[in-house]
Amino acid sequence: MVMALPMASARHKQNVVPRIIYVPHDNRPISNQQTAEVVQKLGYEVIVPPDKLLGNRQDLGHPDELWAWLKENARDADAAVVSSDSLIYGSLVGSRKHSYTKEQILARTENFKSFRKENPKLPLYVFGSIMRTPRSGAASGHEEPEYYRSYGADIFRYTVLKDKEEVEGLTRRETKEAAFLEELIPRKHMQDWLGRRDKNYSANQQLIKLTRGKLFNYLVLGRDDNAPYSRTHMESRHLDEEGKDLGKTEFQTMAGIDEMGMLLMSRAVNNLRKDVPFVYVRYNWGRGPATVPAYSDERISASVSSAITAGGGMPVTSPANADLVLTVNTNPNGKTYEANDRANDGRPREGTAYFADIVQEYVGKGYPVGIADIAYANGADNALMEELKKRGLLFKIKAYSGWNTPTNSSGFVIGAGMLTKYMKDADVDELLLTRYLDDWGYQANVRNIVARQLTWLRGDGFYGSLDAKREAVGLRSTRLMEQFVQENLPPFKSLEDINVTFPWNRMFESDIQRGERKDFRYFMNTAAEKTKKTAK
Repeated sequence: MVMALPMASARHKQNVVPRIIYVPHDNRPISNQQTAEVVQKLGYEVIVPPDKLLGNRQDLGHPDELWAWLKENARDADAAVVSSDSLIYGSLVGSRKHSYTKEQILARTENFKSFRKENPKLPLYVFGSIMRTPRSGAASGHEEPEYYRSYGADIFRYTVLKDKEEVEGLTRRETKEAAFLEELIPRKHMQDWLGRRDKNYSANQQLIKLTRGKLFNYLVLGRDDNAPYSRTHMESRHLDEEGKDLGKTEFQTMAGIDEMGMLLMSRAVNNLRKDVPFVYVRYNWGRGPATVPAYSDERISASVSSAITAGGGMPVTSPANADLVLTVNTNPNGKTYEANDRANDGRPREGTAYFADIVQEYVGKGYPVGIADIAYANGADNALMEELKKRGLLFKIKAYSGWNTPTNSSGFVIGAGMLTKYMKDADVDELLLTRYLDDWGYQANVRNIVARQLTWLRGDGFYGSLDAKREAVGLRSTRLMEQFVQENLPPFKSLEDINVTFPWNRMFESDIQRGERKDFRYFMNTAAEKTKKTAK
């Protein structure tokens, strides 16, 4: 069970159950309990802060209280995986909207020094973010300052030009455009946005210095939503330069952020076990590894390689001895679409059957297969899932993810997939079920249906702020999820009782609650045997 302790634990380490302290960067289900759940399936004790200390969209978090909680609860831990955003700003959203001074921020960063003195032998893994650069106010999800709704697209374009100016220079027309945007965007808004970024950059510089001083066992800084040219990309290049003397087993910057907790939890487990999992990667045909997915500034092959390293694994060139055979569902044309796109209707597309053949071949050879489903962002590829269901492969693979940005999905499945070799089959099935309900059932299907029906419901509220519609949306989503389960999944006992809620008061993510369940791998094997006999 995932535990949230208010302050000091009365438990003393008895060297029986490994204990990991985990401070996520907010209280979203994927950041918090779904990440902790993976490690809990190993029989580990995962200790997380009380929910009231973690940030959300409205409450930006409580960094000083989190520091106190961490120091009190670290005494009996075998490892700690912590978000620097939570400990410095209160949360990931807090890092974008806070009003702390630079002195306050750097003082909290310095807390790591005293923490290390108090816990000299505790393995400490830290993940933080390089502030994102959303393409527009709509793309920001109301998680940027209010002015970003009006000037977000202009700010993004301005940073594209300034980054490009450093890398390759601007044309005369682009130089004029940059000058025009400087005049267009109100100076006070630009100063506020760049000022907060300067604080974030300074804190990240300090974290790199602390890594150099051996305070951390590992530091990763994630590039939240960004693009090949953007302020996020620019700052990442400069931070890479700051830490160029550190090896990738000590420090990395990476595309993405929401998957970092899972990757470092995996690294903590692998280091405790003194194990280095081998990962073999296979892409769909077409652009495959050269795909630059949406919300990223680099090829997916680079992101996958970085994620394997961050999780404590090693890439290998043959699937035969791999602990995880990662198959990556990219579109042959190298493009990423949104899961709510009309084309994501379940009908086979170019590359669907080919990719399913790859999965079926590896499963048939007994390889431990994981799927990074990134043909669409923010939800599963319905055509692929239909193919996996038809071929009876849904519960023959080891890991799956297709929930948010492509790098979120690929990183999460790498972190979770590397740990499945330590798990019982029933626990692997349960983790797959969590992802199928969220990524496939809700994100790729139910979310889109209910979003189109919002105007039918009484009361004020919209997609990004449900308000008076929140309860009705939960009831409607629950009914549709029940229908999805009946049509697509085996009769898991826990699926008799599903409840969908919206902890962040928006439809972008949900919390899908379910109860205890049986081991249905036996059910799947029995059903497969009956199918074979019927065919004969």
